[in-house]
Amino acid sequence: MNDPINRTGWFKSSRSAENPACVEIRFTTDATDVRDSKNPAGPMLSFPRAAWAKFLRR
Repeated sequence: MNDPINRTGWFKSSRSAENPACVEIRFTTDATDVRDSKNPAGPMLSFPRAAWAKFLRR
């Protein structure tokens, strides 16, 4: 379910509107968390902030 107020901190790209198979991310103080948008209660990956920044630069 989409949370328009974003109380949970999770969000997905606006470009994923036509594609339901995507990931959601949220930023915490120390990490970036990633999960499957179709299974929000499922497993989650957590990346240190520096590792996420390096990933985005590639």
